[in-house]
Amino acid sequence: MQETLVQMDSVSLWAFMAASLVMYLTPGADMMFIIASGISGGPKAGLAASAGVTLGLIAHITLAAAGLAVLVAASPIALLLIRYAGAAYLVFLAHQAWTAKPDFDDASGRSDVFRAMRRGFLTNILNPKIILFILAFLPQFITPEAGPIWQQIVILGVMFASGGFVVVSIIGLSAGVVGARLKQATGIMNKIAAVIFGGLAAKLVFD
Repeated sequence: MQETLVQMDSVSLWAFMAASLVMYLTPGADMMFIIASGISGGPKAGLAASAGVTLGLIAHITLAAAGLAVLVAASPIALLLIRYAGAAYLVFLAHQAWTAKPDFDDASGRSDVFRAMRRGFLTNILNPKIILFILAFLPQFITPEAGPIWQQIVILGVMFASGGFVVVSIIGLSAGVVGARLKQATGIMNKIAAVIFGGLAAKLVFD
């Protein structure tokens, strides 16, 4: 793996990092989910959601490296099932957020943190667009003569996931700080989170 990394084109790696930064800062389903989680659950929930999304991304990258993602992407039925499963889960999260009572305590308990992480993972892993994105994005920066393709996918994937975690963690923590302060005065943040979750579900189905 280390030998493959050394053989990979440095210019391509820098271009990959620059392109990745643009991807991190482009509003998408994962970012909106993390913001909603931070707003409704506080800084630790935002950070945990970021970790969950990153774990989901790592799972997608593992599938891509193993070649399984290609099979899933080639199956319209599989993509359709994953898409609707993800939408149904987001609707469930929207309902939970909308009906939640305002909580004026610090939402930093272990159960809350693990729940946010689990939600982040499921939201990401059930989004078929992530599979297609990985299959379309990573191969552009692969150098065939550098070494095994699967190793290059893993290397690029780890770089992408690591950088993404740093960026979305900052976003999640920031949303959590703002949400935690506003929640002291009103429970409207849960309603906002519910609308975001519902909008993501609709986007996943109709986009």
